[in-house]
Amino acid sequence: MHPGRTTGKGPSTHTQIDQQPPRLLIVHIALPSWGDICANLCEALQNFFSLACSLMGPSRMSLFSLYMVQDQHECILPFVQVKGNFPRLQTCISELRMLQREGCFRSQGASLRLAVEDGLQQFKQYSTHVTTRAALTYTSLEITILTSQPGKEVVKQLEEGLKDTDLARVRRLQVVEVTKGILEHVDSVSPVEDPSNDESSILGTDIDLQTIDNDIVSMEIFFKAWLHNGGTDQEQIHLLLSSQCFSNISRPRDNPMCLKCDLQERLLSPSLLPGTADGSLRMDDPKGDFITLYQMASQSSTSHYELQVIKALKSSGLCESLTYGLPFILRPTSCWQLDWDELETNQQHFHALCHSLLKREWLLLAKGEPLGPGHSQRIPASTFYVIMPSRSLTLLVKAVATRELMLPSTFPLLPEDPRDDSLKNVESMLDSLELEPTYNPLQVQSHLYSHLSNIYAKPQGRLHPHWESRAPRKTGQLQTNRARATVAPLPITPVPGRASKMPAVSKSSSDAFFLPSEWEEDPSGP
Repeated sequence: MHPGRTTGKGPSTHTQIDQQPPRLLIVHIALPSWGDICANLCEALQNFFSLACSLMGPSRMSLFSLYMVQDQHECILPFVQVKGNFPRLQTCISELRMLQREGCFRSQGASLRLAVEDGLQQFKQYSTHVTTRAALTYTSLEITILTSQPGKEVVKQLEEGLKDTDLARVRRLQVVEVTKGILEHVDSVSPVEDPSNDESSILGTDIDLQTIDNDIVSMEIFFKAWLHNGGTDQEQIHLLLSSQCFSNISRPRDNPMCLKCDLQERLLSPSLLPGTADGSLRMDDPKGDFITLYQMASQSSTSHYELQVIKALKSSGLCESLTYGLPFILRPTSCWQLDWDELETNQQHFHALCHSLLKREWLLLAKGEPLGPGHSQRIPASTFYVIMPSRSLTLLVKAVATRELMLPSTFPLLPEDPRDDSLKNVESMLDSLELEPTYNPLQVQSHLYSHLSNIYAKPQGRLHPHWESRAPRKTGQLQTNRARATVAPLPITPVPGRASKMPAVSKSSSDAFFLPSEWEEDPSGP
């Protein structure tokens, strides 16, 4: 396995910037805790996929597959393309809702291992058939195991069970423990990685262990991280500082300091979603404001995009009306191709820059490199940005207006004293408002998820309406109307001396493999 690495080589392309690797989600079900988790997990998955399937432009998620593990493993959704496939994903989420929530069953220790092996085998088979028609951006798989069991115990179980399994095609293996606590006050929520997670001495690589709270918002945020660019093949931004800036940083004065940074989106553009305020614009519409710093970084002629700092600004000297477009986050790069000393030095310089800007109450004005080649009689246009520090180890970047973009405006000065009767009425209305110290977007809902779900859902809302009236499926019952494969996967090669531990159910889940848009219903189903 190669944690945090992608298989692409050479300069980044737009697709490599945007697209995440194929993902396999294994839901590890244990009773009675499944009854507490099921509703939140299914709601979070439906919300996430209503968003991920709707985003215009290059696909951010390529392939997705879903397994569940109870007393045995079962493939609920073989690998499918995510974009444009919301009805099929909604169907598999409905299947999760139908799983047994009460009672007990005998846990099979090998089921989790078999789910990993079976999912990996299906991905290999999918890759074999797809590469005959189109090249895959990624040839390795990310596997996430969602469990309510103690995460460290699950990690140990995987280490022991997978020690003889070939994981060369696994990019990352992650265990996510859903804790029983529920957030009383929704604040800035993010998954927590277990700091005590040591390297696996058996697999020779890391198994990531994280914990998330058992609430919809926490689970949504965890899944939304799949939309971020996770590639670490190369840094994306070079922030160039002139030698006269920040004299407290010791360095030669002749050459500019180069901070190597990774770029991260702060939020999704509404213009990428259908039916929203900006949804009438298309990605190829020249009137649309889609030329963002994120896209410029991917279109750069070199392997990175350069921002040249040209001057500093007082924090109080920038009018917010002069910034435009979506903000982006800069953080120290985690590019695996840099040696550890360079990574450490780069991070220390980045830290010093953030600290100095906060102390001086400064912003930075930076010039972006021109897009496209220059000509002898033509100077290419550039974009300018303001760079703002924060209390975290990040910098906020926003595009700022230039002379060519400005429109004439007249703003009369505010009179000193308003009339007493008007002041009294307005202050009375303001006093009646609830005052919050900060704006928390996690507490504000626009009903976007339900809007997107209604756009892409089938008329009946499900691919199999009879599920609505069917009783919850009991332990050990496999679906007889599961979609059948048109291409049989390669058999999993049993480990010598352990072949008897491979239950027949692995064949059942493997038979569910299909290529995109090539599935058929089992006529033997009800």
